[in-house]
Amino acid sequence: MKRKETQVTRHLSILVVVGLALAAGAPALAGGRPQASPAAKPVSKTPFGKTKDGTPVDLYTLTNRHGMTAKVMTYGATLTELIVPDRAGTPGDVVLGFDSLQPYLAGVPYFGATVGRVGNRIAKGTFTLDGKTYHLATNNGPNHLHGGNVGFDKVVWKAQVVPAKHGEAVKFTYRSRDGEEGYPGTLDVSVVYTLTDENQLRLDYAATTDKATPVNLTNHSYFNLSGDGSGSILGEVLMINADEITPVDDTLIPTGALLPVKGTVFDFTKPTAIGARIDQVPVAPPVGYDHNYVLRKAKGGGREAGTAGRQAEGALTLAARVADPKSGRVMEVLTTEPGVQFYSGNFLDGTIKNRHGVPYRIHDAFCLETQHFPDSVNHPNFPSTILRPGQVYRSTTVYAFSVE
Repeated sequence: MKRKETQVTRHLSILVVVGLALAAGAPALAGGRPQASPAAKPVSKTPFGKTKDGTPVDLYTLTNRHGMTAKVMTYGATLTELIVPDRAGTPGDVVLGFDSLQPYLAGVPYFGATVGRVGNRIAKGTFTLDGKTYHLATNNGPNHLHGGNVGFDKVVWKAQVVPAKHGEAVKFTYRSRDGEEGYPGTLDVSVVYTLTDENQLRLDYAATTDKATPVNLTNHSYFNLSGDGSGSILGEVLMINADEITPVDDTLIPTGALLPVKGTVFDFTKPTAIGARIDQVPVAPPVGYDHNYVLRKAKGGGREAGTAGRQAEGALTLAARVADPKSGRVMEVLTTEPGVQFYSGNFLDGTIKNRHGVPYRIHDAFCLETQHFPDSVNHPNFPSTILRPGQVYRSTTVYAFSVE
C-alpha cells in the first residue's frame, strides 16, 4: 500500500511541475523543437511611410506562440525583420533590415525583397521566345538583374490577412502589366508569408499570365544567425544539398555547363564554415561566393521541362542548412525549386548602416535564394522558366528554425 501511495505521489508531483511550467508560459526548447507557450498575437497592420509618389506603405507583423516574429511590408513584399530566439531563449533579428521605409527607397541591395519578374541574371538583357526577341534593362553591368530598374522589389503590393492552418499568414498580390520592364504578358502574382507555430517562415508563390513569359520569383533576405549587426558570418557552418554548380563567366552569367563541386572550394555537401575556403574562390574582388547550386533533386530538362511541374506544387526538399556556433540558431531551407543561389555578402562595403547605426561590411550576411537557374531563358538544357496562358506558376520555400 505504501509503495502505491509513493507512486501516486510521484505522478502528482510531476503533474504539478508540468502545470507550473505551462502556467509560466516558458517557450522551452527540447531537442531543438519549440514547445507550447501562450497563444500567438493576431496579425497587426501599421503604417510604414509613403513612397515618393505618395503611395502609402503598410507593415504587417506576424507573431507565433514561441515569440518568433516576422515583419513584412507592402513595398516589395519585403521581409524587414525576423526575430528568432537563440539557444538561451534570447530573441534576435536574423535578417538585415530597417525600421522605416526611407532606407529602402534610397536604395539597398534587395534586403528581404520579393524579386521578379525574373530573379537573378539574364545575359545582355535579351531573350527570344516563340520567335520574338525581347530586350530588357541592363542594370547589372551588361546584364539584366532581378527584374530590371523597377522590379517587383520596388513596387507597392496589395495585402490581406488570410487563414492559415498552423500559424498566421498575409497574402501579397501584384499585377505586372504587359510590357513592364520589357517582359511580355500581364502577370498576376502572389506570395503568401506564413509564420507557423513550428518556427517556420513559409513563402508560397503563385502566378498566371495571359501571354507566354519567363517567371522566376525568389526572396532576397540577407541572413546573419548571430543577429543583425553582429559582424561576420564566416564562422557559420553551411551545408548545401548539391553536387554541382552552374559555373559562370566574368559577368556572372552561366556558361551552360554543370561543374561538380567535389574537391573544390564550392563543396558544401558536408557542413563547412562559410569562411573556410572563401579566399580561394576564383572571382575578381571582392572575394566571395555568388553561385547557383544545382540541388540534388533536379537536373536539366529542356526548354519546356518544368513548366508542367509549375502547375502543381512539387515536393519540398532540403536545399541547405546553416548552424551558428555562437547563438546556437539553426536554419534549414526547404524548397520546391531546382536551384539555390548562395551569396556571401561580397558587396556590402560599410556604406549602409543598420537601424542602430552599425555599418554592414563585407561578409556580414549571406543569402540563399531559392530559384530556377540564372539565365535559364537562354539555356535550353536548364529547367524552364517559361509560363504560358492556362498554366499556374507555383513555388514554395520554407525557412525552418531551431537551436542546438
